[in-house]
Amino acid sequence: MPKMPRILVVDDEQPMRESLNDWLKEDGYRVGLAASGQEAVDMARKEPWEVILLDLKMPGMDGLKTLKKLKEVRPDAEVLMMTAYATVETAVQAMKQGAFDYLVKPFDPDEVEVQIKKIITHKELVLENILLRRRLEETYQFDEIIGKSDAMQEVFELISRVAPTDSTVLITGESGTGKELIARAIHGNSSRCFMPFIAVSCGALPDSLLESELFGYEKGAFTGAEHTKKGRFEMAHRGTLFLDEIGDVSLKTQVDLLRVLQQKEVQRLGSEKVMEVDVRIIAATNRDLAKAIQEKRFREDLYYRLNVIHIEVPPLRERKDDIPLLADEFVRKYCLEMNREEVKVGPSAMKQLMAYDWPGNVRELENIIERALVIGRGNEISADDLPFSRKETGPETFPKSLKMMEKVHIERVLEAAGWNISRAARDLDIDRQTLYNKLEKYDIRRGDE
Repeated sequence: MPKMPRILVVDDEQPMRESLNDWLKEDGYRVGLAASGQEAVDMARKEPWEVILLDLKMPGMDGLKTLKKLKEVRPDAEVLMMTAYATVETAVQAMKQGAFDYLVKPFDPDEVEVQIKKIITHKELVLENILLRRRLEETYQFDEIIGKSDAMQEVFELISRVAPTDSTVLITGESGTGKELIARAIHGNSSRCFMPFIAVSCGALPDSLLESELFGYEKGAFTGAEHTKKGRFEMAHRGTLFLDEIGDVSLKTQVDLLRVLQQKEVQRLGSEKVMEVDVRIIAATNRDLAKAIQEKRFREDLYYRLNVIHIEVPPLRERKDDIPLLADEFVRKYCLEMNREEVKVGPSAMKQLMAYDWPGNVRELENIIERALVIGRGNEISADDLPFSRKETGPETFPKSLKMMEKVHIERVLEAAGWNISRAARDLDIDRQTLYNKLEKYDIRRGDE
């Protein structure tokens, strides 16, 4: 609904038509005039009028019959009835047939303007609700997750079976495979879908900070705690808490998590009050938790609490049939964001995409498509627009020195992680400071070819 809707005036009296025409045009509206019900219906067939001012008493086809026809032709149009014979009966009858409201003749311009403003507000709210509903469906419908491969169809099947339950879910898979997207799909298709979905990246926070994020704290609980803060468990009450990178959590915090899962209650730091929480837990990791249990880095009892339902997300190299679909979707997404005409992935580029091993999975593919659209200027993404087209493609072109091999590997992992230093450090199995030191040592900067 535009800010200034197109208005059709329908009245058999010429002075009324001309008066309304002058008033409305003075306010900046585009106006059409019809002298009869049939003329109004014909005009409505040709043009989408948003607001129709319709006289109730007209010779031939009266206002109520015209209203019925107009609603068949333009169901989204809002109709204001105009009558000098206002009765409760005619008003109710008109409203039942879909009229927005009615005006009693004689009326002044201010009354007309007030009613039109009401219609504009009403239509904007309706449109906003439609857009919000669409956005929710696009965000949470798991069949919107892109993938036609057998491996992804199995994931979809698991989501459909798990989502309606309250079972705890453990999602495993390599970095960049879309574990959070699957967690959101489970939440969105559950009975908790209208309650909060709260995500916590456990690996991105030091242990002391993670504890206060999860459980909250009272004012004065520690130095710097200047106000009371709710924890993520409280925020997710009656909804879903997504614990990403659960394999990076310390043993101490694992004990606290286990207690919450068993007792379904939390206690803020610095508080003696215990609060009950109703939260569904979905956890995700790219770590081998079975190996972590053997090495005493992950509690076995917590693992079994989390691993009630297990969803393994396949890496992109095992679902290459999905690459063309994913690439096209990312092209559409970034062309829209960049406000440029949609381009295609050319045959040479697609051949490269299909041949590549994708250590960074779907996230790396998305980053590479975005980069190709920034670099490329044509109406087609070519092989030259892809970063690995100018790098080694076989053993004969590998760097011979170990030093250069390490540099190339770090560059690839960084690009796959979207230059997220924390994530890249985890994928390389080194700490952040070591990675920073290597960036400085090899003079690696974002945007280098």
